[in-house]
Amino acid sequence: QVQLVESGGGSVQAGGSLRLSCAASGDTYRRNCMGWFRQAPGKEREGVATITTGGGTISYADSVNGRFTISQDGAKNTMYLQMNSLKPEDTAMYYCAAHRVPSEEQCWRTVVLGRMTDWGQGTQVTVSS
Repeated sequence: QVQLVESGGGSVQAGGSLRLSCAASGDTYRRNCMGWFRQAPGKEREGVATITTGGGTISYADSVNGRFTISQDGAKNTMYLQMNSLKPEDTAMYYCAAHRVPSEEQCWRTVVLGRMTDWGQGTQVTVSS
């Protein structure tokens, strides 16, 4: 079992930045794929970014590529999502998630399909125009 706790959400104006954090605890060694997904009211869940253990493979949704950066600090068991040039359409609840995948190439697909084993309670991001 892995516990995930997100933090760093808030309200910003368009063009602003936020950095989300995801602190992991428990059997983290059993997970080699971590990522962020988001969900806005009335919309489907959307994969945002994924990263495999050691940062070997990183993937982004087209909608955030070039604006968001995912990273991790293994020593702190913490994953980050640096969000720059925020847009109103980025407004959503952001969740971090973890899973063990057979190969790194499956990490993104696993998040997109919502098949992650563990996820946190979420942190709200609101971007005003």
